[in-house]
Amino acid sequence: MASMCRRQFLRQVGVTGVALRADSWVGRAAQVQTRTSTHARVIVDPARPVASLDRRLFGSFVEHIGRCIYGGIYEPGSKLADPDGFRKDVLAEVRQLGVPIIRYPGGNFVSGYNWLDGVGPKKDRPRVLNLASNSIESNQFGTNEFLAWCRAVGTEPLLAVNLGTGTPERAANLVEYCNVEGGTRWSDLRRQHVVEKPYSIKYWCLGNEMDGPWQLGHMPAKEYGLKARDAALQMRTVDPSIKLVACGSSEVTMPTYLEWDRQTLEECYDDVDAISLHHYFGNGLETGGDSSKFLAINLMMDRQIEEIIAVCDMVRGRKRSKKQLWLSFDEWNVWYRKNTEADMNGQRKEAPHLVEEVYNLEDALVVGGLIITLLRHSDRVRLACLAQLVNDIAPLVTNADGVLRQTIYYPYAWALKYGRGNALNLVVESETYEVPEIGRVPYVDIAGTFDPESGSTTLFILNRDMIKAREVEVMWREGAPTRVSECQVMTGPDLKAYNSFEAPKRVIPQSLERPKAGARMTFELPAHSYTLAHLPG
Repeated sequence: MASMCRRQFLRQVGVTGVALRADSWVGRAAQVQTRTSTHARVIVDPARPVASLDRRLFGSFVEHIGRCIYGGIYEPGSKLADPDGFRKDVLAEVRQLGVPIIRYPGGNFVSGYNWLDGVGPKKDRPRVLNLASNSIESNQFGTNEFLAWCRAVGTEPLLAVNLGTGTPERAANLVEYCNVEGGTRWSDLRRQHVVEKPYSIKYWCLGNEMDGPWQLGHMPAKEYGLKARDAALQMRTVDPSIKLVACGSSEVTMPTYLEWDRQTLEECYDDVDAISLHHYFGNGLETGGDSSKFLAINLMMDRQIEEIIAVCDMVRGRKRSKKQLWLSFDEWNVWYRKNTEADMNGQRKEAPHLVEEVYNLEDALVVGGLIITLLRHSDRVRLACLAQLVNDIAPLVTNADGVLRQTIYYPYAWALKYGRGNALNLVVESETYEVPEIGRVPYVDIAGTFDPESGSTTLFILNRDMIKAREVEVMWREGAPTRVSECQVMTGPDLKAYNSFEAPKRVIPQSLERPKAGARMTFELPAHSYTLAHLPG
């Protein structure tokens, strides 16, 4: 997770926003043409997939920061806690969402974390200073608690290892602790901790944001690449089946952006499976507070993905490698309000309130657009994590009495429920508008999925027009649906409206009139809206 230190650093080197890097780029859905009406058109052909979707594209993230863990997913003594100390209300929400994979324990936190502090009898675990957020870490929740919680909610773990202050040897020890049956030092330690069977964790992150001067153990790219290669060698000796994600650039605004990724991969390309991307988006420096620009910001995510793919493939070509890396976009979200130095400083308190962003309607529309971008690039982005899951820049927020669904919960929930099967290669025509930092931006942005098992198609549609409703004509090449089973929309008169414990349903999905099904159908999209349409085969 990004820290205030990162943002201060970027300002010091004279970088003020993502938009400064995107002044000549034109965002696109598939094909975008300028039209003279409020009518858009999309051609849907289930026989033209972008990729078979990896469900891990819709993962999330929990980190030891603020109230994400303590008071979020874990709160012994609460009236809402189960015997293991897990918040039952949060557990039920996450289980219902069906989050496929969750990254842990960081984020910046992992770069100073000794995993041994968080295992064994709780009475013996040390209270330590969390240097990433200047707060107190009790270590009452650690690796085994997280993995037990994962099993309770039905998700897969994505574990990050400490390659900041930590060593490749210590990372390999953690793999041994988690994945070896028994008969070795660290696997036997796990068994002493009353966990007989190995966890068999498949996905691992080799550190976090090591390009950032704010990161504990920050180092140059070549040095990190060598350390990542050593860690990969040792970790794979313990378990050859694991998949490894190297640290990519933490921000597109970093002075070392892309060059860091190139130099890192020059050292460890043959030893890793993927490289990470991070990006937090906001209606601030990037957009000047202009909502029409903010709703186009997912096109900057498109560009970032395409740039990192280009670097990966360049290194692949130079090495003449048969292996193609995939991308792990393992931190993404809207975040720009609670990001001052004070918001990241826990003042040496335990589980302080930090970076608890309150999300409004326009934030939800942007999250919908970011999901469209991830679907559009799902041939190479195989894993992604909405950061974070509970309390800290999160779709779910808790208090002593319950859990609240923030506005961004809903587009995320739609993706989890309906993002199945194949992502489709849609042909889209839409009228456009000018965003100086991006170029011509289509008013209508669309992604679609087709599930071969059920024959159903789902469309995710963003209308960026601040004022006008937009018609979208959907034309089917083959297999036209016989009905529209579900059609919902996120919209409303006030883009700044948000949910609260006092008014939890101020911003929720509404029913949208279903069009008549057939080879051609027309959806009427309200201004500034995000729409889900599910069409059975």
